[in-house]
Amino acid sequence: MAHSSFRRVFVVLPAVLGLAVLVGAGAAAAGPGPYVSHDIRPGAGVTRVGWLSEYHPALKGTPGDTRVYVLEGSEPGATVFVAGGTHGNEIAGAMAATVLVEKAVVTQGRLIVIPRANNSAATYAEIEYGDPGQIWLVTPSGPRAFRYGARRTHPDHQGVPDPAVFVHPLGAEFEGAESRNLDRVHPGRADGTLTEQVSYAIVELLRREKVHVAFDLHEAGPTSRLANMLVSHPKGLEIGALALLNLEYEGISMKLEHSSVDFRGLSHREWGDATPAYSYLIETPNPAQASAGSDERRNADPVNDPESPLWKRVGTHLDTVRSVLDAFAMTDPGFAFSYAAPGYAELEARGLGASLN
Repeated sequence: MAHSSFRRVFVVLPAVLGLAVLVGAGAAAAGPGPYVSHDIRPGAGVTRVGWLSEYHPALKGTPGDTRVYVLEGSEPGATVFVAGGTHGNEIAGAMAATVLVEKAVVTQGRLIVIPRANNSAATYAEIEYGDPGQIWLVTPSGPRAFRYGARRTHPDHQGVPDPAVFVHPLGAEFEGAESRNLDRVHPGRADGTLTEQVSYAIVELLRREKVHVAFDLHEAGPTSRLANMLVSHPKGLEIGALALLNLEYEGISMKLEHSSVDFRGLSHREWGDATPAYSYLIETPNPAQASAGSDERRNADPVNDPESPLWKRVGTHLDTVRSVLDAFAMTDPGFAFSYAAPGYAELEARGLGASLN
């Protein structure tokens, strides 16, 4: 099917605002090329917009470069980092990060957000497996398209063919294509493949900006054990447990898992090992991540699914981030970070589109 044709369209009319949501495969599923831009409209809280290549100049002008948004409060405090789009098809993470860029306001401390951590993975979609290529949200400023990408770096961008087996420098072995999976190559290499260089730049950002808490926002298949899970580096496990207890009181149930020392290359392990940051990974259940080629995946609606609609998954990401930060504030008198942003309750009441610019 040509990328310029629509595969399917879904429409929903939220009762409050009458906002429509559509999904289709269109221009957002474009093929390989240089840096790809996104319709992200920084809100009043954004104080600076930069590039990931500022932390690794070799990325400049490549499909691996991506925008970095800084929201700095008027009072000094902790630095928090949020990454979405590590996997281009895990759309709730990218959209949660986008909500922060467009609507969050920091009063104390600093928030650094990368909505599309692996920008190359946003340049194509696995249309053959039923992935939509893009989603549409109707916002207060009109309809807006957001890329629904692929799990891995585009093969034409990587610089080298996939190996038969990818061996992580710390010893873990994966299938060859996982060498293009950003969340299998951390902490990266300055002279490595494009994927490894993106990882290296992110870790450099965490070091140079002295990030205290770092979040990587992901999604899993609807029946995966990872769905609705917070994965914590061991040094932040107690904080994670307190955060999930608080979420449970709010009606959001999440599981907790610690990073395994035997499974290398993942952000929640390597960011916490390579930098002083407390690192966390959040997973929500994406109905469009059922088994590749299955009817469940081909027929899935990643926006309006009755059990796991996009607003609910985005709200879960946003509230989990907030709950972890609240847990830090409760247990560490020296942790100073304050911000306002939409969360689960607002998205449930108004819809995701209304929480964007």
